[in-house]
Amino acid sequence: MSARPGETTFADRHIGPRDGDVAEMIAALGYSSLDELIATVVPDSIRDGYVPALPPAASEREVAAELAELAASNVVRRPMIGLGYHDTITPPVIRRNLLENPAWYTAYTPYQPEISQGRLEALLNFQTAVADLSGLPLANASLLDEGTAAAEAMTMARRASKAQSDTFLVDADCHPQTIDVVSTRAEPLGLKVRVAKLGNEIDTDVFGVLIQYPGSSGEIADPTPIIEQVHAAGGLAVVAADPLALTLLTPPGELGADIVVGSTQRFGVPLFYGGPHAGYIATTEAHRRTLPGRLVGVSVDGADRPALRLALQTREQHIRREKATSNICTAQVLLAVTAGMYAVWHGPEGLTRIATEVNESTNRLAAAVRTAGVEIVNDRWFDTLTLRVLGRADAVVEAARERGVELRRVDADHVGVACDETTTDAELSAVVEALGGGEVPAAAEATIPIELRRSSTFLDHPVFHQHRSETDMLRYLRKLSDRDVALDRAMIPLGSCTMKLNATTEMEPISLPGFAGLHPFAPLDAAAGYQQLIGDLETWLAEVTGYDAVSLQPNAGSQGELAGLLAIRRYHEDRGDNARRLCLIPESAHGTNAASAVMAGLTVGVVRCDDEGNVDLDDLRAKIEAHPDELAGVMITYPSTHGVYEETVAELCGMVHDAGGQVYVDGANLNALVGVARPGHFGADVSHLNLHKTFCIPHGGGGPGVGPIGVRAHLAPFLPNHPLVPEAGPATGPGAIAAAPWGSAGILPIPWAYIRLMGAEGVTEATRHAVLAANYVAHRLQGHYEVLYTGRDGLVAHECIIDTRPLKDHASVDDIAKRLIDYGFHAPTMSFPVAGTLMIEPTESESKAELDRFCDAMIAIRDEIRRVESGEWPADDNPLANAPHPAEDLLGAEWTHPYSREEAAYPVPGLRKDKYWVPVSRIDQAYGDRHLVCSCPPITDFVDD
Repeated sequence: MSARPGETTFADRHIGPRDGDVAEMIAALGYSSLDELIATVVPDSIRDGYVPALPPAASEREVAAELAELAASNVVRRPMIGLGYHDTITPPVIRRNLLENPAWYTAYTPYQPEISQGRLEALLNFQTAVADLSGLPLANASLLDEGTAAAEAMTMARRASKAQSDTFLVDADCHPQTIDVVSTRAEPLGLKVRVAKLGNEIDTDVFGVLIQYPGSSGEIADPTPIIEQVHAAGGLAVVAADPLALTLLTPPGELGADIVVGSTQRFGVPLFYGGPHAGYIATTEAHRRTLPGRLVGVSVDGADRPALRLALQTREQHIRREKATSNICTAQVLLAVTAGMYAVWHGPEGLTRIATEVNESTNRLAAAVRTAGVEIVNDRWFDTLTLRVLGRADAVVEAARERGVELRRVDADHVGVACDETTTDAELSAVVEALGGGEVPAAAEATIPIELRRSSTFLDHPVFHQHRSETDMLRYLRKLSDRDVALDRAMIPLGSCTMKLNATTEMEPISLPGFAGLHPFAPLDAAAGYQQLIGDLETWLAEVTGYDAVSLQPNAGSQGELAGLLAIRRYHEDRGDNARRLCLIPESAHGTNAASAVMAGLTVGVVRCDDEGNVDLDDLRAKIEAHPDELAGVMITYPSTHGVYEETVAELCGMVHDAGGQVYVDGANLNALVGVARPGHFGADVSHLNLHKTFCIPHGGGGPGVGPIGVRAHLAPFLPNHPLVPEAGPATGPGAIAAAPWGSAGILPIPWAYIRLMGAEGVTEATRHAVLAANYVAHRLQGHYEVLYTGRDGLVAHECIIDTRPLKDHASVDDIAKRLIDYGFHAPTMSFPVAGTLMIEPTESESKAELDRFCDAMIAIRDEIRRVESGEWPADDNPLANAPHPAEDLLGAEWTHPYSREEAAYPVPGLRKDKYWVPVSRIDQAYGDRHLVCSCPPITDFVDD
């Protein structure tokens, strides 16, 4: 794909195999050209020959310049708006060596804990910090943002409450975006949200209450009386708390809160125009099994060494489906790790100092404001003041802007101002001048109530005290990243999760001040660059999918699913079809699909798949005919989760439409369609698009994510909207899905850059080469393993499933996955969608050499299994059963196994010079779930006797 002799395009760099390699791969498959392969594998019924109308591919230098210009078009004034978003200082050692480091941002969700010990420790630091600050014993590995964390807490409270009420009471002093997200989530579940100003006496006919602490206005009120009243009525108390304020304030857990939620954004994570940011949730031991999302805990490995892993994984949606208590299947890992390391870097003394300085700045500002004759509405505060400026709010806000500061316009009579760790004396003076006042005093009286001052210690674990010099911190980050296998080290062949190149040119712009430093509620005229980028991306995504409109607000694939299903539900209601509540989902679908349908207020009907893994159209037809007036729609993944282009997808769409239903196509596998076929053309009405897959946003160890939805025109009126930014969505929408108007806007430069760099030809070639790579891997592994599902002419789409069940008497699927670690690889997806199988997705970015290295490893493992089959090695003592093999075990004085140390460590040539050494042996998952420890254990646990 060279532009001219001697010059390569970005697509040439993005796509791994060279021209000669491609020719060899095609020849191995028995085809004369890539065109012939694609024409064979992609059904005629979906291939339309359409060339997406995208801008022509640009060079990396051109795209970098264009993005720099867009970033510069954003006017970044000092953000003193508050509302849960605050400017912060990302320590350079963390920004450079973590947030911008591919060893961290290209990692996958730590399902394979043995090769994830570094990021698991980093997440455990985060969980410990959250638990300590909140005053509760149990915290998870993060949620998506504060608004969705509050919504998750509401549904937790409903499940755990003994009260018979269906009403959730929400403090009117909660952030408005949080109230809206909670309301959006409550309505389809049949829950009522009552928003009220909370006094000492409340209506207790509720199952729970949400209290902001400090309030959105800045007021610090003691939540204890409200908590006690709710408890007396059998309900649960949820407190949304600022973690920095909790260094000075009594933690909610000590005041009786059952659940504490919030955002850790101000712990060193840039504003990013609203995200990605790590929300947090903490709770009591009583509710540990209903805690949503990820949970890192401590277990032991085969030698009884402490080892970390994801706990309680049976909660996962892929297992529980429509019985899942949440559709969240990820975390904002990269951002949670950043926030956790901010706590490690500063420690309790540093965080307390920062909080004290923020509070002192606010106190000084308050004194100056009062001297100027301006009334402060709230009596007690940490960092936020609400000022009464009768009829002058617009003028004050504008005067502050002229002085380089953004304030919050509450209404015509009130403005809000919030201080943060970056606030300077010059900015305090600018605010006072905008109010018509004079000098800011050098000191002022503190206003945090004595009865709510924190007395308990926090961050007592040594990890929060050991890394004060940059040398130590740098080495700590390096030590943790060296324990892991990320995409910077080797291919990650995960089916359904597409781990491909996140190019440096795509990643660099997110750190530009114009993108990183903008507050999500800055006026739109200050976000011209972002608005152009968002508009471009919406247009381009609609173009490649065949849809008419796109919303970028959902900040994860799960949230995109929910938004799409809510659009379908609202569409039927708008037409008076209120009985249409049945969502049909194939048994092979992603587990989040069923969970999302339930959250959208739909009931789930499961459709069988045939022996080839395709949707059974006869069963689908029978279920449609049995529920002609109840069908809301069908939710399918295409290509299928089995890795096949099903020939009957257009027929399926027609059947559903004829019955009055809508078709939701899960966009998880869109990387096998872009430039080849458009869901909006072959019959789909809505899809969510996992931008971390097809469009190169990095997985980040389980997050960040962006899950925008594309819809046909008739569903466009039902896209998400936002209470503070009307331009973010239609007034007829269901409400906010995420706390920020455009979700995780801070990482949208990445897919923008990818599309701009690739152009129409490049994104099409990426799809074609992904299909080629998957079929090449399937071809090489045939004869050693059975490829479970294939389509036309025995071909697969973008991934293939190999069946290890026939080998189970000699090696389990776990054995194979763990043995791959000794070969230096992350395992493919295990036991999904079929138990006892491995789903492999090689992506277009891997070179033929790396594909061959992986295939050679899989074939060598099959040969090892044959040695077990022959009786040469016992079934319970062989390199697979004992894998992985850490150096500590291999160097032990005793070696009693029937295979050599060399066979364990160096099973194939090449590993002697470049060996990944796993830090622990196989981890005991069951032990960890029985002995759940979800914060840093005592340091003595890591000291040998």
